[in-house]
Parts: sequence; structure tokens; C-alpha cells
Amino acid sequence: MVIINIKGLVGIHPKEKLVLRGSEMANLPVLENAWLLVEGGLIKDFGSMNGIPAAVLNLEHTIDASGKFVFPSWCDSHTHIVFSAPREEEFVMKIAGKTYEEIAAAGGGILNSANKLAAASEDELFESATLRLKQMILHGTGAVEIKSGYGLTVASELKMLRVIRRLKAAFPIPIKSTLLAAHAYPLAYKNDHAGYLQLIIDELLPKVAEENLADYMDVFCEKGFFSVEETDLLLSAAVKYGMLPKIHANQLSVTGAVQVGVKNNAVSVDHLEETDAKVLECLATNETIATLLPSCSFYLNIPFANARGLIAANAPVALASDYNPGSTPSGNMNFVVALACIKLKMMPEEAINGATLNGAAAMELSNEIGSIAIGKKANLFITKAMPSIAFLPYSFGEAQVETVILNGEIYHG
Repeated sequence: MVIINIKGLVGIHPKEKLVLRGSEMANLPVLENAWLLVEGGLIKDFGSMNGIPAAVLNLEHTIDASGKFVFPSWCDSHTHIVFSAPREEEFVMKIAGKTYEEIAAAGGGILNSANKLAAASEDELFESATLRLKQMILHGTGAVEIKSGYGLTVASELKMLRVIRRLKAAFPIPIKSTLLAAHAYPLAYKNDHAGYLQLIIDELLPKVAEENLADYMDVFCEKGFFSVEETDLLLSAAVKYGMLPKIHANQLSVTGAVQVGVKNNAVSVDHLEETDAKVLECLATNETIATLLPSCSFYLNIPFANARGLIAANAPVALASDYNPGSTPSGNMNFVVALACIKLKMMPEEAINGATLNGAAAMELSNEIGSIAIGKKANLFITKAMPSIAFLPYSFGEAQVETVILNGEIYHG
């Protein structure tokens, strides 16, 4: 396949560039009037139309992208798309003024999803997650991380992770799996936190490792959920089974979660709606990626993360959707990029880099996806005709993705 007459080929980073930090994020190389050749599911070559080889120009499978841009696929490194039912009743409670904590205290929130998931079969969960993932892909997502965390029992957590394994086998995109049993304390362990921690460490982790069900371990480190000390205990235990941390940090308060994540060599610390100078200093000097979830802030009406402070501190910043039934019922990464510009004050170049190369890095996949480079996977999307790359976040309510290409083939859903 060859794509010709591309108005702008976006994100041509050197293949060895695996993550962008601080001011580097403003650098988004775009080749104008370009062509791109795909062979064997990989990016084979690209260049200016002024010098396109005749053999390439005459290929049978040719896409004319006149007036259009070609982007590397969005890399969504934080989702919870395996769940049994939406929670629109809580949406109404939010409108009525109930807080996240009040909804949880009333039996809503994570425990609500856990109760519904316990009654769902693995096949039902797989079928509903399949529909969500197809829609995400059609919006341009070409790699995704999926968390458990609505199980909160050994059996249900394993059920969720097995669904994610089935999704990995069924879809033509890289999928990473994360164990998030430490999402909330189940009612049976409301007054026995130590008992639940031991259940995870002694029973769940060995079974997850035995079946090779998870790439990462996540903990919701927050007041009212898991403390810094409990988080440290769990992450230390998971690393022994080869599961690196990707944790929920500083969503509702500054807790020390970022620091405990970095201490345990977390691949990413996610949310960061609440930060202080110590957080910025910590991330400025470490490899851990700050993954921001602006559509969660939008939906919950909580503060937006301090992207400008993180970038100024030379931290690597990624963007992800946080698609889940309670706080972000959307996997539209185009909207995430728009919010990053509108609410986080990220420049379009920074937001696109955060949602592509740095998103891939937050899943340890940036050696194969996330930018336009010879030898990387041909996971791409072609936009509709647009005047500039800034038009994509500018037109936040419009679907600008026209054609999705995965592994060098057009994806129809």
C-alpha cells in the first residue's frame, strides 16, 4: 500500500527517539506533500512527492490523501473498558450535586461496577468490551492498555484479565493488561484492609503470574482508598512477579503517590490532577511518565492537571482517555487531545506527541508504534481534508478521522 499526496505526514521522529521530555514535546516534525509506503504491515519508506520513485507511484493499492493528514495512531495508555454495565444513574447524581465520595458512600462508584461484573459471564464482558474497543479504533486508537479492577475478588479479577487476554488475541492492535485489584476495598474487607492486601499478595498475584495475565500492576493510591504504605507493599510484591507499576496517583489530593510510584520504578503515574512542587521535582529527574486524563477532569468537574508545570519541569507527559463507566464514559482520543489544548493549555504539537509517542512509551511500546519511522508498525489514520494539524483539536466536536490503517491494512470495524 502507498499513500500519496499527503498534505502533512505527522510525527516523523527518529526511530531511536522513544520518549519526549519537557520542551521536546513541542517538536512535532511534519513532512508536507508526502508519500508513505507500507509493506508487510510496517512502514517501509516515505518522502516528498517531488522525489517519489516511479515504482512506488505505480503500485496497485494506492490511497490519494490530497488535502489530508496522516498521523500515527493514538496510543491510549489508561483505560478500564472491561465492565458489565454503564452507570448513567450516577451521572444524574453528579448533576444533582453529589460528589465522587458521596456517590461511593451511597453504594455507587467502583463497588457498583464490581457488583454488576460479578454477575456477568466472561463471554458477556468480552462482547461488550469488543464493541467499545472497535469504536475506539475507529476514532484513531491503535494501541491500548486495559485494567481490571471491577472484580475485587480473586475469581472476578481473573475473569476480567482473561477477557483482556481474549481481546489481545482478537484485535489487530497492541494491548497491554494491568491488574488493578487494588482499586477499592470490597465490602467484605471494609474493616480488614490487611486481609485484602494479603489476598492480593498471597492468592491473586501468583495466579495472575501463573497464567501470564498481566503486564502491569496498578493501585489507586488515594485518601479513602489505598495509602502510600499499602501501595508500596503491593507494588513491591508485584515486581517480584515481573509486573511493573502503573498507578493512579494524586487524583483527588496530594498524597505522596507519585513518589512511591517512582520509588518502585513505575512506568507511569496517572491522573495527577493535584500536584505540588515536590511532584514536579520528582518527575523532572526520573524516567516515570506523567499520564494525564483530561476527559476525567471534564466529566467529574475536578481540577485539570498542571500540564504546563510538568512540561516546564522537563517531565515526559502522556495523554490517555481513562475510558470507564463511572468517571470517563468515552474512549475518544480526539476529544482528549482537544481538551489537552483547551483546558491543559498544551499546544497542539505537545498534545499530539502526548497522545502518540509518549502514550506508546507509557506502555513500553514506543519502539514499534507512536511515530512515523521506517520499520515501525503501520498503525496510522488519515484525516478528512483539514487546513492544519491544529484543526483537529480545534474542531473538538467533529470526527476528523476518515481512514484507519492497522498493520498496513484498512480497518473497517
